[in-house]
Amino acid sequence: MIVLPGSGADVSQGAGGPAAWTLWLELALGVLFLLMGVKQWKDRPREGRDTQPSDWMKAIDRFTPAKAAGLAAALAVANPKNLVLAVGGAVSIASSTATTGGKTIAAALMVLTASLCTLLPLAVYLFDGTRSPKVLGEWKAWMAAHNAAIMTPLFLVLGAKYVGDTVSGLTT
Repeated sequence: MIVLPGSGADVSQGAGGPAAWTLWLELALGVLFLLMGVKQWKDRPREGRDTQPSDWMKAIDRFTPAKAAGLAAALAVANPKNLVLAVGGAVSIASSTATTGGKTIAAALMVLTASLCTLLPLAVYLFDGTRSPKVLGEWKAWMAAHNAAIMTPLFLVLGAKYVGDTVSGLTT
């Protein structure tokens, strides 16, 4: 990971702000986010068409806990969306002017935030008893039906933020 407290890696220009390479990396990530947003919008299901999960998504319902954990680890690492988000967040934290303690807290909060999509359903499963299959099934169906509406604005906002930060950083 790019953010390692006490790593000694200098990703800033000193007191003047982030190093130029971090700005160019953020620009590349911003453009990638914008492209992913356009692709997500272009590939969205059209109105009136029922969205069906793929065969591999249907198979997940029959996974053992060990298989589910293995798939989760593989998808967390191999998913380009996760990789771009992790690298972008790490570069933003590493290039900030915060202290090592501040960067450590920011990195911990980034990991916690990224884990919420796993921790929240796990908490529902563990603490909601017999209602959890119904609740989690409804969440799954809603997210599958509205995936493009969730991801498109997320990608576009993140892309605009990274591109805007880069333009601002390069013009100062």
